[in-house]
Amino acid sequence: MRRAALFVSAALLLSPLAALADPVTADTPEKTASGATFTLPKAWSVTANGPVVIASPPETDAHMVIVDIDDAPDAKAAAAKAWALYKPQTHAFKLMTPGAARNGWEERQSIDYETSANEKLDIGAMVLRKDKHWTVLLFDSSQATSEKRAAAMGLVMRSLRPAGYARETFAGKTAHPFDAARVEAMKSFVETSIKTLGVPGASFALIEHGKVVYEGGVGVRELGKPDKVDAHTLFMVASNTKGMSTLLLAREVDAGKVGWDQPVTEVYPSFRLGSDATTKKVLIRHLVCACTGLPRKDLDWIFGTTHETPASTTFTQLAATEPTSGFGEVFQYNNLMASAAGYISGHLVYPKLEIGAAYDKAMQTEIFDPLGMTETTFSMKKALASDHAMPHDFDLDGKPALGDNAFNDSVLPYRPAGGAWSSSHDMIKYVQDEITQGVLPDGKRLVSAKNLLKRREPNVPVGEDMFYGMGLETDATWGVTVVHHGGSMAGFKTDWMAIPDAEVGAVILTNSDEGQLLLRPFMRRLLEVMYDGKPEAATDVATAAARVQAQLAAERPRLTVPPAAEPTAKLAPHYTIADLGPLTVKRSGAKLRFEFPEWATEMASRKNDDGSLSFVSISPTVIGFEFVIGEKNGKRTLTIRDGQHEYVYVEG
Repeated sequence: MRRAALFVSAALLLSPLAALADPVTADTPEKTASGATFTLPKAWSVTANGPVVIASPPETDAHMVIVDIDDAPDAKAAAAKAWALYKPQTHAFKLMTPGAARNGWEERQSIDYETSANEKLDIGAMVLRKDKHWTVLLFDSSQATSEKRAAAMGLVMRSLRPAGYARETFAGKTAHPFDAARVEAMKSFVETSIKTLGVPGASFALIEHGKVVYEGGVGVRELGKPDKVDAHTLFMVASNTKGMSTLLLAREVDAGKVGWDQPVTEVYPSFRLGSDATTKKVLIRHLVCACTGLPRKDLDWIFGTTHETPASTTFTQLAATEPTSGFGEVFQYNNLMASAAGYISGHLVYPKLEIGAAYDKAMQTEIFDPLGMTETTFSMKKALASDHAMPHDFDLDGKPALGDNAFNDSVLPYRPAGGAWSSSHDMIKYVQDEITQGVLPDGKRLVSAKNLLKRREPNVPVGEDMFYGMGLETDATWGVTVVHHGGSMAGFKTDWMAIPDAEVGAVILTNSDEGQLLLRPFMRRLLEVMYDGKPEAATDVATAAARVQAQLAAERPRLTVPPAAEPTAKLAPHYTIADLGPLTVKRSGAKLRFEFPEWATEMASRKNDDGSLSFVSISPTVIGFEFVIGEKNGKRTLTIRDGQHEYVYVEG
């Protein structure tokens, strides 16, 4: 939801390119003049001229440019030569950070460039070296297109490999059993990783052939307090709620109350999505497939919602939202659609109850109770009265700091998409149900295998060998299928994973935003331990930790704390916007605070390279929301954007 990064089309400083190729009809292998290979996503086009290869989506304002460079003393110089061959680079260099040597590359460097919010651009470079040859990947995109095409851009980036490289695969290998040494290897990895990342605590569990081989925790629930994390410590599991919500939906399909290919309006007549034409196309399975082309619209609930907002707001907001790409065209993650799926499922079980109450009761009676998930709850009040973790994040100086749960309370009206609190002790029971395809420990069936597995069918690709189903993903990056889903709320990052063929499952829950950097390495380490894989996970954690610190250090000088007096004095005391509601400006001496309906944050000021002035949120777990000062019709304004939307607060 923040700290985003990956634009503008311009004349190339080259002889004319080869004629624009027709868009490919499926993901297609391509290569550069040097023999480096990559995958061109479906519907993209490619042009080439000597050392420059340009991969372009259907939109005209985005390009991924792969440039072969044979003569450069270092990565920064190689990137500069690549830009010179493509087009003039007009944005200032910001920082360069190393990545771990992977996929046959002996050196990997990421370069960030300075941009201003009003430009609405994503610009960057990834510089790769094999022997003395450099391959430079330039990102040059509008923010709107890079958000819409993020999965496809990730496919290009992750599939880029030097000529002749063969990927590591665990396909066909027999997994080692989780004996004491392998369990200890996982525990040691998590313990070392949270120290490296500055994460206060983590809880995790491992299950194999129906037996929990480990559940416990490392670190503390809250900085400055001695209480240790254990298997029963509650964390917000955030979007991991989605998979449990679709499990409820699968039960209702089993019961004959709804069909996956049934129009939503036949089940819930008041459902509406944008236009009448779009509404008629939406089937039940579309609610949770991330494939309808509906963009994220999270700022509506982040800034405009309180925990008392009615659940029906999900449907009000969907009615005002239209897809920005075609059904099945791209992966676009949307929390409102998943929220609607959960509420409609609950309504099918308890049609006489208010939809929020119906969902809560249905999840309890149909999912949590049968699975024995006695600690899982949607009530923050109940969670905070129990053994629970608190959210954390780095402060501006890169030091771990305690966050505030008020932000997280704003997700309650959309809880089917991300509002559950749970423990590793409970979540591993849900994972086991995924492994057994719906059979409970007592032999009874929670849901049919057919409809449980329907949730795993690929809808849209989210990367190389990665697909989104319905509230979960399948990932075959390393040759074995991993079913999983991540979760992200302020100060809580979580994931669960199941390796069905090996009958192994795991859960990892963390109480810091930096925990995000542990999730995929945890999956990688799990597979390393199971299949004797190359020891890459620990290095991935270390390089990610270093990159975060470098990013914070590079941005810190741009922020003035407390904010500069001149722009602060120009602020109105109150702003409002119909979509989001009020924003109140509070001053305390030199300090500045922005207050929203549910939460508040301290602010810094930022002078941007284009001459604009911004205020940036700086409270831990909500760092990075940027509001640009402006004027409209003689009134003061503050503008905030996500990838595909712009919101203008006006004084008053």
